[in-house]
Amino acid sequence: MLVLFPSDVLRPRRMDEHFAAEADAARAAGHRVALVDHDALSRGATDQALERVPADGATAVYRGWMLDSASYALFADGLAGRDIRLRTSAEQYRRGHELPGWYPKLAACTPASVWTAGTDRAAFDAARAELGMGPAVLRDYTKSMKHHWHEAAYVPELADGEAAWSIAERFRELRGEHLAGGFVLRRFEHLTSAETRTWWVDGVCRLATAHPDTPDHTPVLAVETVPGLADAIAGLGLPFVTADLVQRVDGTWRVVELGDGQVSDRPATTTAESLMAIMLDS
Repeated sequence: MLVLFPSDVLRPRRMDEHFAAEADAARAAGHRVALVDHDALSRGATDQALERVPADGATAVYRGWMLDSASYALFADGLAGRDIRLRTSAEQYRRGHELPGWYPKLAACTPASVWTAGTDRAAFDAARAELGMGPAVLRDYTKSMKHHWHEAAYVPELADGEAAWSIAERFRELRGEHLAGGFVLRRFEHLTSAETRTWWVDGVCRLATAHPDTPDHTPVLAVETVPGLADAIAGLGLPFVTADLVQRVDGTWRVVELGDGQVSDRPATTTAESLMAIMLDS
């Protein structure tokens, strides 16, 4: 397996220090490592981004900073031009990275959600009416602004259209050019535990860790006890994803986020070796 890591922004011939331990673990397990320029990928300069990647017909896995779906598609096309196939295709990446791609399979395991294409007021109001009354959480296809909870994430009452729209406008302002897809409204649920990050390879849970935001949290979740979860994630048909779960006040475990595992951060309390062992075992 060829594992592609981001280079250091200031020293492009060197590994980004954030991923150095994982690169060492990949090499120790017998895999090859190459560098890509994440910033160049993000701005669409694919040839520049891949100039240090060998063109040798390998199957590759990316392990690095998040890319939007369009940038990942250009990444995959550029690698294909070098006779390299990403194990996670551009279509699979989009399906795991963006909520509208994964929500239909996981609807029973996650808060009820509706979304818009774009960010105009009429579409937002239609989505708000579809979800109904009560509180909700606002995000876009890939990210919330949870660190701006009261001004750009939490909608106290969907029926209050003007107040809800002011939150949507602030969210749009804060996300700026990085806003992905449109607005997503998710039914607010009272959650009581720290998040557990679960790592799935070919539809099988291979690792449960703390979430990077709470690295000292000891996971207590046994995924086999969550009804329907394993079948739902397997049904997505994705090579490598993470699912973040939190316990609701009634004891039910809920998926609060699903993401492509290539760009999901590893908590400091999980070793690089343990992650590489499951990520590259295919």
